[in-house]
Amino acid sequence: MLATVDERSAYQPETSGRRYEEFLQLTQENKQWRIATPPSSLVLSESDFQRIYMPVNKYYFAGGTLVADPVYVRQRSDPDSRMDPTTQTVKSLLSGPSKWLGPVVTSNFPTGTELREGTKSLSYDGQNTLRVPLNDKVDNVAQPQCQKMATQLLYTVKDLTGSRVDRVELVRADGKSSLCEVTEAAAAVIANRPPSPGHQYYVDKESRLQRMSLDPNREEQQEEASPVPGPLSGNPPFKVGSAAVSYDEKRAAVVSEDSHGLYVVNLTTAGPMPPPLLAAKGSKPAGFTAPSWDAAGDLWVADQDVQDPVLWRVPGGAGTPERVEVSGLDGRRITGLKTSPDGVRIALLLQSESRKELYIGRIERPDGKGDGSAVSVRELRPAAPQLADVTAMSWAPRGRLLVVGRESGGVVQARYMLADGSMVGAGLPGATGLEAVAASEDERKPVVAFSGEDGIVWLPPGAQWRTVAAGGRDPVYPG
Repeated sequence: MLATVDERSAYQPETSGRRYEEFLQLTQENKQWRIATPPSSLVLSESDFQRIYMPVNKYYFAGGTLVADPVYVRQRSDPDSRMDPTTQTVKSLLSGPSKWLGPVVTSNFPTGTELREGTKSLSYDGQNTLRVPLNDKVDNVAQPQCQKMATQLLYTVKDLTGSRVDRVELVRADGKSSLCEVTEAAAAVIANRPPSPGHQYYVDKESRLQRMSLDPNREEQQEEASPVPGPLSGNPPFKVGSAAVSYDEKRAAVVSEDSHGLYVVNLTTAGPMPPPLLAAKGSKPAGFTAPSWDAAGDLWVADQDVQDPVLWRVPGGAGTPERVEVSGLDGRRITGLKTSPDGVRIALLLQSESRKELYIGRIERPDGKGDGSAVSVRELRPAAPQLADVTAMSWAPRGRLLVVGRESGGVVQARYMLADGSMVGAGLPGATGLEAVAASEDERKPVVAFSGEDGIVWLPPGAQWRTVAAGGRDPVYPG
């Protein structure tokens, strides 16, 4: 069995390798044998599942940030409910988040909120406005809450249709009076997503941290690379092994070339190199992984020491480093990590014997504010079960992952995958020989990768790969 889809439309890969088995009792009626008690669930082949269902994102809030929750709905009208795909997705949104994501997100729709009775389809008017009639559970909600409800709907429907949705209007149970509406511009502010990056960063052949500007108004989206400002410019006191830049691009976390020291450097002011925040127990190759910043401004890094592997979190990128409990590691070492732009998930590359596998963990913050000491990572689940070995990964737009790896007996490829472990679509064109990859939440920005032959290469939207920094390595976007 490959996977199951639960009552909330969430996809869950099957990791035990067990076969699907069902006991069927037959009964004879009019000299014909019939199944007496049919299974309560629908059993489909993988090809039939992909033909009938499609992946969509519904959206919820974690703190003040909007988070994608991937689910599957029918590509055409549901034969039971007669709802079209848009209405199915909105119904799923109103029913609440998936069980896996539920502990760390909230919905602004009051409990019991449903579509107005009899609603089978939702359509747009001439101004690209989607009107959504709801039941009386929402009639008395305040405007700020209603605006967040409409934002959840707008992002959900926008992901589903792929078309331009300019406005969502929520309608009261009477089917006539408007409860509230939100425009695309207003929803973007409420969603509180990470800012579009101004630069792309990489380590050059002399082990210095460099950056290139990304100007959406320039056709080439590129200018000459330059050293990052601050203590790492000029002649830095050590060589950079790997780096991560905060979302506001004011600080960089760098790991020394020997993988032993972790530093946080200010990129806005000059000054001496600060002392290391943390020292790894083992040197390269068993030292620190590349670091990663989350949306709350915390810094994450893993020590690959064989005797005491540990995941570290540095609150605010400046506090006292804290060990993070990761449930389900089962003796495997973390050899790579990347926190999601929404701050509630972390992608982990786990080493088991000679194989690297990709898992997603849920980041739980007990106080809900992002500054508690008992932060943990729970419920690891496979993010790329179809791949026999994963070598690199990055978060990509709309809660997806861009994964570099190979199937059993296959060649290395780069493919987009949903965070639930299901495959989304075809791989990147011409993506051979890639050893590292980076994508931005902003789909207008190019995919950046490291090729052992060409150095830093870019794949702008709708274009072809091109080399932009021969000899460069370890490309990253802020995050």
